[in-house]
Amino acid sequence: MEHMPAADAEAHFQEYLEFTERIKANGNFVGGNRLKPCSTAVTVRMRDGKAITNDGPFAETKEQVGGYYLIEAKNLDEAIQIASRIPGARYGCVEVRPIADDPQTLALGLDVPTPLRS
Repeated sequence: MEHMPAADAEAHFQEYLEFTERIKANGNFVGGNRLKPCSTAVTVRMRDGKAITNDGPFAETKEQVGGYYLIEAKNLDEAIQIASRIPGARYGCVEVRPIADDPQTLALGLDVPTPLRS
C-alpha cells in the first residue's frame, strides 16, 4: 500500500478492515498480519557457523508477500472461497496452503490450531 496515493491506500486499508471483520465474525480468522515492504527485509544465511545478512529479499521477483492470514476452513474449497475475497487478490495473487500437521511438525510443539490437526 506504500506505493498507492494516500486516498487509494486508505480505501484499500478499509477493504482489508471489512474483510478481516467478516472472517472474524464468521469464525474463520485464526491470525494474520500485514508485512512491511520487502525493502525493509533482511535475508539471513548460515555459512561456516556464521550468520551472513543481506538487505532485501533473497529472490528478485515481482510478486512479494505483503501479509498473511491464518484461517480456519472446512476444506480447500472453503479456503479458496475465503481467499478470493481478500482485497489484494484483485491486484496480485493469494496463495493458499494448509498448515503442516505431520508427526515431525507436531513434535516441534508449534501452535497448530486443534481443528486443523488430523
